[in-house]
Amino acid sequence: MRCYVFPGQGTQKKGMGRNLFGRFPDLPRRADRVLGYPIEELCLGNPERRLSETVYAQPAIYVVNALHWSAAQEDLPPADFFAGHSLGEYSALFAAGAFDFETGLTLVQRRAELMGQVSGGAMAAVIGLSEQIVEETLKQHDATGVVIANYNAPEQFVLSGSHEELARIKSVFEKVEGVRGFVPVRVSGPFHAPAMAPAAARFRTLLASVDLGELRTPVISNVTGRPFGPDVQEVRALLAEQIAKPVRWTDCIRYLRDAGVSAFTELGESKVLTSLIDRITTQEPAPDLRRDLIERIKREILQPEIGDEALGFDEDASFRQLGLNSIIYVRLARRAGTVLGVPIKPDVIFQHRSCAALADYLLTRDDVAGAAAPEARPAPLREYQDERVTALLRDCANGTLGVDRTIEAIRALA
Repeated sequence: MRCYVFPGQGTQKKGMGRNLFGRFPDLPRRADRVLGYPIEELCLGNPERRLSETVYAQPAIYVVNALHWSAAQEDLPPADFFAGHSLGEYSALFAAGAFDFETGLTLVQRRAELMGQVSGGAMAAVIGLSEQIVEETLKQHDATGVVIANYNAPEQFVLSGSHEELARIKSVFEKVEGVRGFVPVRVSGPFHAPAMAPAAARFRTLLASVDLGELRTPVISNVTGRPFGPDVQEVRALLAEQIAKPVRWTDCIRYLRDAGVSAFTELGESKVLTSLIDRITTQEPAPDLRRDLIERIKREILQPEIGDEALGFDEDASFRQLGLNSIIYVRLARRAGTVLGVPIKPDVIFQHRSCAALADYLLTRDDVAGAAAPEARPAPLREYQDERVTALLRDCANGTLGVDRTIEAIRALA
């Protein structure tokens, strides 16, 4: 499957769209009417360095992304998904049919005005460190006003905060082992951070009056890392939240990859997203076996015995809070043995009476640690576009249909 991705702010540059304005002259004419100034002149000439200002940069990028999308419709095959980084999400929604070109540009122009009104902040990329190290460094040096604004790749994060705090921690990060850079981002404010909450609130009011259409192609939300749903109220809410919440680009790409996307094409004036996608798809984080095992205890051992209450149960809380008796402890031990494929005595459950304590004990046992590893378990069945194939594969997975019969049935569908 194929996904087209659209870049956001920071990719603007003098000369952007040079080869496309003449090819699709109707779009810039329509843009001029919405904006009240000549967009082609702004993009090609960058008068008074206006592209460095949010209020000009965001509409310019949206228009140039739309030009690239117009070219893609003529030159490239259809997409199965769309995604956009921050501002680029509006280009993705336009391509998917959520709104027409003018409506999208009007939203982008107003969004840029509101975000540009928030001053006193900046952004900087930290390259070469894991999420855990970035968070620990911020905490250790009491950088409470700085947050992770963009989760761009497993070892690339963008911080958002005041000029003073970013300047203070720059030297701190540059001394951390493994860091490859602390690079200012070309924006004019602390985007995707709590400081943008007033702008998000005002933008929410504007969105309430905008008609949104049904998406013809799924679009991945920066806020959730999952596709926008069919509810237009949810779409409006997520677009407003996106201004003040982090861009979870890594989650977006992992979702798309797991959904079966193998071809990503960046439409715009840069290859920044292409580089990030390469890093995400080729660099997987080390599995957290403890967290994985705690979730398995809740989902596969506790839930069948006590119901859905297990899923929200505090991992450090005692099982006594669930009112379990000795008979339940015996059943839990049997179920744990079945799930992990190794013998578990009832007194093990009785002596380690919380999900976290039980997981910590189990991981000390070599026979359990091996069974708990993700690679030791069957991979989840991937959904295919043909629902008939999916149904046959599920029948095969649960034993209803034999392997040979499944193969014959799938071949018969071809």
